[in-house]
Amino acid sequence: MLPGKISKRVVSDRLAWVDRMLGEIRALPLDSKPEFMQDSRNVWAAESCLRRSLEALFDMGRHIVAKGFGEAVTEYKEIAAVLNRRKVISASELVLMAKLAGYRNRLVHFYHDVSADELFEICSSHLGDVEQIVNALRSWLANNPVALDETL
Repeated sequence: MLPGKISKRVVSDRLAWVDRMLGEIRALPLDSKPEFMQDSRNVWAAESCLRRSLEALFDMGRHIVAKGFGEAVTEYKEIAAVLNRRKVISASELVLMAKLAGYRNRLVHFYHDVSADELFEICSSHLGDVEQIVNALRSWLANNPVALDETL
């Protein structure tokens, strides 16, 4: 696979998707655990939006790796490793992104083990972890405009 240009349309779409999902989570009653738990739809919304935000984050990372660097990856944690090796994210962001990859896998494959309490804790206290990685990718993209294909 040869490196090429990263589609600005693709990364913009994924960034918007992450922002939208995090906004939907923040619209939930996260300042009160009893209020959050009172309506089971809050739990399902939190799980769905969190999973979708992580999927979009890793889809964007895979696109940067594939198009920008010509590397094919199959595992989510591998995306983080390549992004770090290519100086897109820092070593500490690699650790965090690998953790997010593991959590995404739990949401998808071990969904039955993810409790409502756990979802409340993550959504009320740890959304900044997702934002940290998104901001690192945004920053790298902004600092490397020649890597972007601006065409539709």
